[in-house]
Amino acid sequence: MDVARAIGQGFRILRTSGPVGFVRAFNEGTHRLAKESSLGPLLTPIHNAIDGLGYRRWARRYDRLSPDDLREIREATERLEYRPLISVLMPVYNTDQRWLKAAIQSVRDQLYTNWELCIADDASTDVKVGRILRDFQAKDPRIKVDFRRVNGHISAASNSALRLATGEFVALADHDDVLPAHALLAVVHELNRHPEADIVYSDEDRLDESGRRYDPYFKPDFNVELFRGQNFISHLGVYRTDLVRRVGGFREGLEGSQDYDLAWRIMEHSDAARIRHIPHVLYHWRAIVGSAALGTREKTYAHDAARRAVEDHLLRTGVQATCEPALNATYHQRVRYALPQPAPHVTIIIPTRDRVNLLSRCVGSVTGRSTYPSFDIVIVDNGSIEPETFACFEQLRSDGRVSILRVDEPFNFSRLNNQAVAGARGEVICFLNNDTEVISADWLEEMVSRATQSHVGAVGAMLYYPNNRIQHAGVILGLGGVASHAFKGLGRTTGGDHARAALAQAMSAVTAACLVVRKGVFTEAGGFDEALAIAYNDVDLCLRLRARGFENIWTPFAELYHYESVSRGDDVGSGRPGFLEESRVMYERWGELLKADPFFNPNLSLQRTDFALAYPPRHTRKWWES
Repeated sequence: MDVARAIGQGFRILRTSGPVGFVRAFNEGTHRLAKESSLGPLLTPIHNAIDGLGYRRWARRYDRLSPDDLREIREATERLEYRPLISVLMPVYNTDQRWLKAAIQSVRDQLYTNWELCIADDASTDVKVGRILRDFQAKDPRIKVDFRRVNGHISAASNSALRLATGEFVALADHDDVLPAHALLAVVHELNRHPEADIVYSDEDRLDESGRRYDPYFKPDFNVELFRGQNFISHLGVYRTDLVRRVGGFREGLEGSQDYDLAWRIMEHSDAARIRHIPHVLYHWRAIVGSAALGTREKTYAHDAARRAVEDHLLRTGVQATCEPALNATYHQRVRYALPQPAPHVTIIIPTRDRVNLLSRCVGSVTGRSTYPSFDIVIVDNGSIEPETFACFEQLRSDGRVSILRVDEPFNFSRLNNQAVAGARGEVICFLNNDTEVISADWLEEMVSRATQSHVGAVGAMLYYPNNRIQHAGVILGLGGVASHAFKGLGRTTGGDHARAALAQAMSAVTAACLVVRKGVFTEAGGFDEALAIAYNDVDLCLRLRARGFENIWTPFAELYHYESVSRGDDVGSGRPGFLEESRVMYERWGELLKADPFFNPNLSLQRTDFALAYPPRHTRKWWES
């Protein structure tokens, strides 16, 4: 982008979004460039300064243990029945002495004392490293060191550290990072609540060279589809030792993503119910030259290793899919699932009332751009009266794939779609608003290939406003009330918070403006609830699918424009009669879940769609409470 264009875009953002929006857009831009371009060393300090100010204020207020907290923690810890030995694995190689001392001391400062630190020095050529390690070993009998004679890189060194471990669990720590004093204790409290856990992971943030915290990653509870796109377990990751050994430890040849690969192999011997997430920052990742924390260009070999880890996992588990760099987040992964052969027939259901300009554009984009081999379109006409509409219907019928279903009754989105599904001939149903327009030709291939996975319920698409800002990137429960759309208003190529707007993932719900589901699954769940005539019927359906054990998947790789309810006008808005009643139904039916979306994080705001910090966080209890 040239300077004049950048300045012009900056003025447009300032005019349309105000100073706050301008700062946010500037921060997003510097973050992305810092991570992906050669300007990283110049832009990273700028991004960190902007990003870190608000977060450090937040952390001082909500992520600091007071004397009263420490007293409560000591009392709660005394009541713990289960106190497993945790072996902290730390491979070391030519570490700057400042960071090495800080890393080791952060383990020694742990409030939980039943740990051992297993260090493998990978034949460091810097003699200061050996002196530091021997000095710490002499100070603390819980510190074990293996001085390797040959440099084998991080996987081999990690395996050497693993051989020293005698703990029931191993925690992975890099040689230049820092654990907050309560990190291991928080893990042990979680293990007391869930002693069956095989993996425990936490939220994390980064430290600059001055020790200032920034760029927190407040993660979702375990989400296998998102994990196929990125290693969000990462730090702090704690694993059951016998499983680590059972799968053979760390694989050489996967350096840079060896922990990602390890997690996949352990999961194949466990299940999602035994993976626990602690929504607190229990790891500070040091962002220095040479560290992946500084930017994605620092260790590009790690990206190739990550894709190989996912590919090998898919192969081992028999999932017919391929893995490639994700669009708009090429340092993460996109998984393409194979379509069943032959491809299942899809019935696309489009409710409408007049506004032929919208309908003709929608249908024309489906028939003219879609490359999917087998579909038909059912237009549900609900009360059209304009001659132009009926002329349009006649023209559309000339395409043998298009039919018209006339329903003359008061508008009820749920009932209209349920009636259309009853007569649909497709194995797969696509609910599509008449105010949408297809962008990506393979949108149906992407959505159907996911919807036909046996564990998947509904699949949603990436929807944009006409100005290429995000309209829908999945639904977050409790956002703005009952539920709302993630990342609304962000730019089309913006990855969002830690690339979550650029990666496919499970979410609690997706919008029926473009929703694909197997007909049998939809029918089994009871279809749309006709008591929810307009609002939240899609959210309710998705939650009922989840209650039946299905996952709802949102994918950014099926792209459409959405002109958002232009044809219905004000009768879909929050100010219309009936909206409060529909909201009441949702609160009564799903109230507790609306307060704690497992695919969101209690440290993030329910007043904003951009994953901003919550003031205060919505933790239901302190991490040390039973």
